[in-house]
Amino acid sequence: MAGTFTGTDAYVATDDLAIAVNAAVTLERPLLVKGEPGTGKTELARQVAASLGMDLIEWHVKSTTRAAQGLYEYDAVSRLRDSQLGDERVHDVANYIRRGKLWQAFDADERVVLLIDEVDKADIEFPNDLLTELDRMEFHVYETGETVRARHRPVVIITSNNEKELPDAFLRRCFFHYIRFPDIETMWRIVEVHHPGIREAVLTAALTRFYEIRETPGLKKKPSTSEVLDWLRLILSDDLSPDDLKGSATDALPRLHGALLKTEQDVHLFERLAFMARGQRR
Repeated sequence: MAGTFTGTDAYVATDDLAIAVNAAVTLERPLLVKGEPGTGKTELARQVAASLGMDLIEWHVKSTTRAAQGLYEYDAVSRLRDSQLGDERVHDVANYIRRGKLWQAFDADERVVLLIDEVDKADIEFPNDLLTELDRMEFHVYETGETVRARHRPVVIITSNNEKELPDAFLRRCFFHYIRFPDIETMWRIVEVHHPGIREAVLTAALTRFYEIRETPGLKKKPSTSEVLDWLRLILSDDLSPDDLKGSATDALPRLHGALLKTEQDVHLFERLAFMARGQRR
C-alpha cells in the first residue's frame, strides 16, 4: 500500500490538494487537476511520484496527439520497407508495434504514476477515447490479437489548463481538484522552498508588488507562481532593495517586468497607468 502524500521538501501542497491526491489514490480514479498555467500542476505529478516512491511516466499531450498513440502505434511503413528488403523481422508483426505511455504504465513491474499532461490541448474526442482503457485498465492490440492488462493500476494524474471543456463522461470518471492561486501566506512558503534565506523585507515588498500587479484591472495574462519565482531570482541576482520594489500598481512598470508581464497589451497597460498617474500629480 502506497504511503500518504503530504507534499515534499521541494513542493508545498495545501491541505485540500493533499486530500485530493490521496482520495484519488484510494479510489483508484484518475486525478484531474485544473488551474492557471504555472500553478504547479505538472510538477505535482513528479512530486507525488517522488513522495510515494514510484516511477513516473509522462505523456505530454499536443494538439495533434491521438488517444491511440498512448496505447501503441503500428509502423506499417517500416514493415513494408523491410519486406521489400527481405528482412526476416517482417514475419513477426510485433516488431513493428511501438508501445505508448499507457502500455508502458500497464506493463511496469511496480505501480507507477502516469501523467497525462494538458489533456485539453488535444481534440475534444481525445478524453472520451481513453475512457474504456482508464476504466478497465486494459486494451486490445488488433495487429497481434493480444490483450494488454495493467499489472498494477497506475496512479493517473491528468492536467488541464481549461482551454476547452472536457466531456461529462470523462469528468464522471475522475476525481477533480482545482488548484487555486496561492494566497500570500502559501506563496511565502513556496518562495522559501525555492529561495531559502531570502530577506524578509525584500520578500514582503516583492510579494506585495506582485499581488498588486495580479489584481490590476484589465490585465490580459496574470503572472503565475513560476513567473514570480523567476522574478525573485532576478531580484536576488541584481541585489535589489525593498525600496526598489515598492510602489502601487499605477506608479510605473515593475522592475524587471519582463519576468512578469508577457504580452504587449499588459506592458502598454502599465505604461498608460503610469502616464495617467504622472498627469494626476501635476
